[in-house]
Amino acid sequence: MASQTQIDMLAKVKKQSGFIAALDQSGGSTPKALGLYGVDETEYQGDEEMFTKVHDMRTRIITSSVFNGERVLGAILFENTLDRNIQGQSTSSYLWNVKQVVPFLKVDKGLETEVNGTQLLKVIPDLDNLLAKANLQNVFGTKMRSVVKLANVQGVDDLVEQQFTVAKQILAAGLMPIIEPEVDIYSPEKAAAETLLRASILKHLDSLANDQQVMLKLTLPETANFYQDLVEHPKVLKVVALSGGYSREEANNRLTENNGMIASFSRALSEGLSAKQSDTEFDATMDTSIESIYQASKT
Repeated sequence: MASQTQIDMLAKVKKQSGFIAALDQSGGSTPKALGLYGVDETEYQGDEEMFTKVHDMRTRIITSSVFNGERVLGAILFENTLDRNIQGQSTSSYLWNVKQVVPFLKVDKGLETEVNGTQLLKVIPDLDNLLAKANLQNVFGTKMRSVVKLANVQGVDDLVEQQFTVAKQILAAGLMPIIEPEVDIYSPEKAAAETLLRASILKHLDSLANDQQVMLKLTLPETANFYQDLVEHPKVLKVVALSGGYSREEANNRLTENNGMIASFSRALSEGLSAKQSDTEFDATMDTSIESIYQASKT
C-alpha cells in the first residue's frame, strides 16, 4: 500500500507544472561533467575524491535558493549521491523534506556494446536490494538508460523488451520506473528510429496491468508532437525529454514544439555553471536556466 509520501509525490508529478533535473552523471561521465563545471582532473585523485567533488557540485545546485519544488518537479540521482548527505539529511530526504522535489534514482549500470544498432542495459546486479534501499530513503522512482543508434527493427524491439522487463520488476517493488530508450541525436537514421521506437513502446504498454503506469524519457523528436500518443496514453504518467547533447537553447526550442512533454535535462541544466562563480553569480545563472526550461516545459 502506498504511503502518504508516495501519494503526495505522485500527485505532484501528475498535476504540477515543472521539469525533472537530471543530476545523475555516474562514473564514466563524471570527469566531463566536472570539467564543464570548471573542476580540472588535477584537482582530485581517485574515484572517492572525484565523487566528493561532484557531490559538492550537486549540493550547491540543490541547496541554491532558486532550486525548489515550485519549478523543479523532481531530480534524478546517482546511487553514490543517494548514499551521501546534504545538511544532515540523506540527499533524497533533503530533496523532498526541504525542497519539495521528488527524488528518482538512476539504477542502470551502463551500456552493453552495440548490437543491431542499439546498446542494451548491462545486467543490473542486486537490483532488488537497490530498490529496497531506494524505498527506505523515500525515493519515488527510478531511471535506466539504453541507446538506439540505428533504425534496426530487431535491435529496437530487443531494447524496449528489456526496458519493460526491468520496469515490471521496479513496479513490483512499489517504485515508478522512468524508461529511457535514448535515440542518439547524431544518428543518420534518427527519424526512422523514432518511428520504430514509438511503435514498440505502444505495443509493450499493452502488456502492463490496467492499474500500472510508467514514465518515459525520450530524445526530442524530429517531428513536433511525434510522441503525442504516448503523452496521452493512460499507462504513461509523464513523458519527459532528454537534451541528448543539444544546447539548452536548442533543447528548449524543440521542447516548446512538443505539447505535454517536460524536460529532464542534465547538461542543458548545468550549462554555464562554474565552481569559480560567486554564490550570487551561480544563483543568477541557474535561475535563468531553470526559468527557461520551466517555461519550455509548460507548453
